[in-house]
Amino acid sequence: MKISYYPGCTLKNNAKNFEDSTLCAMKQLGVEVEELSRWNCCGTVYSLATDDLMHHLAPIRNLIRVKEAGSDSVMTLCAMCYNTLKRADERIKNDPESLERINEFMYLEKTEYKGDVKVLHLLELLRDEVTFEKIAEKVKNPLKNLKVANYYGCFLVRPRGIGLPGEDVENPTIMEKFMSLLGADAVDFPYKTECCGAYQTVDKPEIVAERTNQILTSAQKQGAEVVVVSCPLCAFNLDRRQEETVQLYPEFKNMPVLYFTQLLALALGCGEEALGFDLNYIDPKPVLKEKGLI
Repeated sequence: MKISYYPGCTLKNNAKNFEDSTLCAMKQLGVEVEELSRWNCCGTVYSLATDDLMHHLAPIRNLIRVKEAGSDSVMTLCAMCYNTLKRADERIKNDPESLERINEFMYLEKTEYKGDVKVLHLLELLRDEVTFEKIAEKVKNPLKNLKVANYYGCFLVRPRGIGLPGEDVENPTIMEKFMSLLGADAVDFPYKTECCGAYQTVDKPEIVAERTNQILTSAQKQGAEVVVVSCPLCAFNLDRRQEETVQLYPEFKNMPVLYFTQLLALALGCGEEALGFDLNYIDPKPVLKEKGLI
């Protein structure tokens, strides 16, 4: 299997462990990942203004790159990139006038976009095309006795019709099923689709610290030992902002936050370099060593 891949900006720097663990895992699963050439930032956030087409140029230009690569589908890892690309695509596919204007704006492009690219999240690809059953057969290092809380945040499952297909926007289960097939104990908790605070982290980190305290404390109360995410911004807010959280909430207990692909790569037998635990602010290695996983 071969799939076109859109990495997005953060996976080339602060979330390198997200990308490295994914690429190693996909190699173990026999999936050839081909990064798009000349990709650009997705635009980061989908513009809600009905007359704002300019902010959709960035995501649509990336979909043109998919067509130039000879593909009709593209995989992304970041929940925010997934949301932005897919929503921009859905808007112009359902609005011929907007599609025509978008192509007029990008008159220097050799390829005209026709709204014919399918945007896939990695979890969707693993579930529907690789299949969970085949992944389970490849597990070399089962995550036995590791209690994992799965955090979806806002963009992975919302809005309805855009988020992961087949998932309830209030109570998704795909990550729980995925962690279970890797051998972990998937822990359900009530804050798994709550907002992490998003870009409030820039000028109001105390708001994010409050959210981090609520989200991670909720997971801990349900018995979780680690939390997994699929968004670099969620990872930053829930992991890096634990420093501010402890200062504001002295009773708060630190908790490792990982990308779900780090645990996938660990279960598939990838090496330490691909796992990238050194980029996690709260070190997950003590918990993983306690469980005999590293």
